[in-house]
Amino acid sequence: MNGIDPYQTLQRASRRIQESQDPAELDRLLDDIEYLWEAMDPELQGLAEQVMDRLRERIAALRAG
Repeated sequence: MNGIDPYQTLQRASRRIQESQDPAELDRLLDDIEYLWEAMDPELQGLAEQVMDRLRERIAALRAG
């Protein structure tokens, strides 16, 4: 992944999951991780999938009110 640090991206996402109250922001973050998932090393894909699942759960919770 040329120029992108996947660890930093996943760490940022993990912080934003609980800090953000904006489902649109979390949607964009989820899109970013889904896009990067294809290029991630296989050993990071499992971690990325966990972060994506947490993002989806948080987005659903925020939209539910």
